[in-house]
Amino acid sequence: MSEPVIGFAGLTHLGLVSAAAAAARGFDVIAFDPDRARVASIARGELPVVEPDLPQRLDKHRDRLTCTADVAALARCDVVYVAPDVPTDEASASDLAPVRTLFEMVAGAVASEAVLVVLSQVPPGFTRSLPGPAERRFYQVETLIFGRAVDRALHPERFILGCAEPSLPLPPSLATYLGAFGCPVLPMRYESAELAKISINVCLVASVSAANILAEVCERVGADWSEIVPALRLDRRIGPAAYLAPGLGIAGGNLERDLATVCRLAEQHGTEAAVVRAWLADSEYRRDWALRQIHARVLTRVADPTLAVLGLAYKENTASTKNSASLALLAALAPFRVRVYDPSVAPRPEFHPQLAAAATPLEACAGGDALIVMTPWDEFRALRADAIAARLRGRTVIDPYRVLDAAACLAAGLDLVVLGAPAREAPP
Repeated sequence: MSEPVIGFAGLTHLGLVSAAAAAARGFDVIAFDPDRARVASIARGELPVVEPDLPQRLDKHRDRLTCTADVAALARCDVVYVAPDVPTDEASASDLAPVRTLFEMVAGAVASEAVLVVLSQVPPGFTRSLPGPAERRFYQVETLIFGRAVDRALHPERFILGCAEPSLPLPPSLATYLGAFGCPVLPMRYESAELAKISINVCLVASVSAANILAEVCERVGADWSEIVPALRLDRRIGPAAYLAPGLGIAGGNLERDLATVCRLAEQHGTEAAVVRAWLADSEYRRDWALRQIHARVLTRVADPTLAVLGLAYKENTASTKNSASLALLAALAPFRVRVYDPSVAPRPEFHPQLAAAATPLEACAGGDALIVMTPWDEFRALRADAIAARLRGRTVIDPYRVLDAAACLAAGLDLVVLGAPAREAPP
């Protein structure tokens, strides 16, 4: 058979990245979104998301990629992925109505033999509830990571595919497309695939929570978590790729959503999820780590302090601030003056009533009684400690992710506080 034409419906982060990867793998791609303004913006190169390498990939493969607001264009496709990002509310509950609406719109436009695949993250039971022939309806687990999404989409570890009947062969068009990525394909029932994504994230949260708990112990007993991690990675039961870096709680929305889903499923079906609720509570505690450090080292010692904050995004290489520890910190620091810089997120008045935006990281440091590095952007790793010290009024640097060079900070006369190790004071 000729190479299938692949469609993607929903052009936010998931749909755009996935469409770019399909085009990079040599397929003709039709990328549809009902929002005409969004499609026009993408055509101008103004993307609705920040993701390393995405603009370059879209530009490089634009001859194979058509963006359109006309759903009828999907009639040319052999496989269409329904891939809008799924918003969550304050309780981390997903709003699935847009996914269902878009699926029904697409189903009414594609050819009768076309395969439809839900790529958006949905809870168990959603895909089976959709209308249309089950033999042409699939659910595929997405495992993209903000900041590394393009690489993950181009080089997946495996495809987890929810099917009405996992024992049957896949439709040739879908099998051809998935086969182009050269990784294992794991067919399973719809509900298993939908729960597989949640299971992956629950296991990641378990690892991160363990790292956070033990890192705090290190801070109190004189150990250094970074020295312990290599020993854990050499244990085959844990492994070299385990999530062992301590952090400021879980954020971004996806992990929180999956934990909330597990809790709701436990309530509905009478299963036990106390440990998941404990992880959520622990995440709230970890989020305020920087605030506790600032309170102990600056707010109780300096009258009317000014604080420098580097980073607003919840992690590097994204503009997302969903559940950002930095925004939570700013809210808690409302009574104090704050100067802030982030390379992708513009400071907004609602973040903080006395917020001053800086044009550079060093400008943010000017006159500060402490520096707090809340997002581990690579740009911050290039900062010279002596340049920071020359601009700060105080000596305290709170660097949870160890972005700055520790030895250089101490040599420049800065007191350094990191996650997972005792605080270190510069020699007098």
